[in-house]
Amino acid sequence: MQNLTVSQYLSDHIRTVPDWPAPGVQFRDITPLLQNAKVFRVLIDAFVHRYMEAPMRPDVVAGLDARGFILGSVIAYELNVGFVPVRKKGKLPFTTVEETYELEYGSATVELHTDAVKPGDRVLLIDDLIATGGTMMAGKKLLEKLGAQVMEGAAIVDLPELGGSDKLRASGLPLFTLIEFAGH
Repeated sequence: MQNLTVSQYLSDHIRTVPDWPAPGVQFRDITPLLQNAKVFRVLIDAFVHRYMEAPMRPDVVAGLDARGFILGSVIAYELNVGFVPVRKKGKLPFTTVEETYELEYGSATVELHTDAVKPGDRVLLIDDLIATGGTMMAGKKLLEKLGAQVMEGAAIVDLPELGGSDKLRASGLPLFTLIEFAGH
């Protein structure tokens, strides 16, 4: 990592796949960050070091389906706090609350078990990437329905030109991201 910032180092390990899943899209693939043990540790440590001390320490980490599960569960383990999955509709077996949000074409719904968090819990909400912000906003609303306080949203990558991070901040959600990529 000679003289590179953590963000630069991690950015060098994100693969850009042109024209996927549609022409004109520059897909930011985080899987290379996970494949290399040293890079994965640097990634997780960047989040853990931010959240290990009060006042940034959460009571619970919530991960958004599905890549948020990878990050969130490891971060929760390292912080010695619980982890809750925010799942796509129909994947949780117990009583749930749900939130529907708009996608570019259509809509999607995410769910959370009704006992996933307690009123007053301070929750870190995490995903791999912020694009339009719809998934993270839906996760925030779900957690708040159950009385939790989403203290911060976190992601590896922000795609600011898609407007999601601005929308999330405008809703009152502080954000922490490690890397910004211009374009889609």
